[in-house]
Amino acid sequence: MIQKSVDSLSIWFFENLSRYKEICHFVSGRGGGFSPSPYGSLNLGFHVGDDPQKVLKNRQLLALSLGFSVNDFVTSEQVHLGNVAVVTQENRGSGATDYKSVIRATDAMITDTPEICLMVLVADCIPFLFYDPKQKVIGIAHAGWGGTLNEIAGNTIAAMIKEHNSMPEDIIVGIGPAIGPCCYEVKLDVVENVRRKLGNSEEVIIVRDNKYYLDLWKANRMQLLASGVAEENIEPAETCTKCNEHTFFSARANKGRTGRFGAGIMMIKDR
Repeated sequence: MIQKSVDSLSIWFFENLSRYKEICHFVSGRGGGFSPSPYGSLNLGFHVGDDPQKVLKNRQLLALSLGFSVNDFVTSEQVHLGNVAVVTQENRGSGATDYKSVIRATDAMITDTPEICLMVLVADCIPFLFYDPKQKVIGIAHAGWGGTLNEIAGNTIAAMIKEHNSMPEDIIVGIGPAIGPCCYEVKLDVVENVRRKLGNSEEVIIVRDNKYYLDLWKANRMQLLASGVAEENIEPAETCTKCNEHTFFSARANKGRTGRFGAGIMMIKDR
């Protein structure tokens, strides 16, 4: 990823997705916004206890910096399952300016409609951005251990294939900042679920000092490869949010009470 200063904000961009001028994408940081501690300061989540007016101002600032309207955002109720929503013009603005209008029970979204900015909100989970430059389809997903076990990354690829005739080898993927195997300690019940549902558990469960750590980065990369995405089309940030809590929000680092940073992607009209 490349960090750039855009107006007053630090924003990160994937090199592989930046080659396509017909799309706009971003990963936001936590600085430069209006929210007070513990949500300081560019919190984009309405659902974490922050003042909704501060959150709205943060989203407006981000959208303005990137050159579109806050009403172009579409967000969802992220529930750590495997559901993928197909977003259309009718969904424009869902969850953009409040939480009650989000798309319900959805951890991934895809669309072929221009000027809709799909956005996920995270604070240790992995954000994924997808783009098929041949079929002109974008997608977005979020995965913690629950979404990983429910194969949300693979489900997103499958939805792009089913709904928009994408070929997996054409899809470009950015894997954003998330808690790394250095810090993602998990309990035995999670380990048992991983062992039961993932055939490659020995590659993604790390044992250190009699503690278990889950490598979300590797588990999801392996799922993308198994879905047919070309290795050279995947750009992983490999940036741990807990290790970099002053740059990105981290629920683990802040004991659950913190904001959310965003990752988003949008197709630009008439390019």
